[in-house]
Amino acid sequence: MKYEEPKVRELTEREVAFVSFTGNYIGNAQVFGDLFGKLGEWAGPKGLMGPDTVFLSAYQDDPETTPPDELTLECCMSIPAGTEVEGDIQKKVLPGGKYVVMHAELEGPEEYGPVWNVLMDWMKENGQEVDMSRPGYEIYLNNPEEHPEKHHIIEICMSAKGS
Repeated sequence: MKYEEPKVRELTEREVAFVSFTGNYIGNAQVFGDLFGKLGEWAGPKGLMGPDTVFLSAYQDDPETTPPDELTLECCMSIPAGTEVEGDIQKKVLPGGKYVVMHAELEGPEEYGPVWNVLMDWMKENGQEVDMSRPGYEIYLNNPEEHPEKHHIIEICMSAKGS
């Protein structure tokens, strides 16, 4: 696991299509695969996936205080304004604002939890308070299947209080 020093950044809002899941997703790569598969099956035939498409997971709850079977995950992809959705596919605007952002390269899915711990520890040590009114999320910068070593290159974004 490699990561850069987290930075406080102002992120802009982003319109996304998403598929929602409620339950224990922690350590369950199959849940993510199924949800992103649904998004791809919907978006592919519509020509919505291109080089500028951003894929991300939005986390609505704090896993430290929310029971595992009540956690809510949204697997998302950026979409052009005015895109129509149907079936299990929903759309929303992910809020912008003050976020602590950390770039990381993970050797596999088992490193997602530890890298989140690094970010949360940095926030505590640097006086950044989590703002649970906005989701935290992971932005996926590559397809691990296309990486020569199957690494996951991501940005972790955790909402922070203040301006």
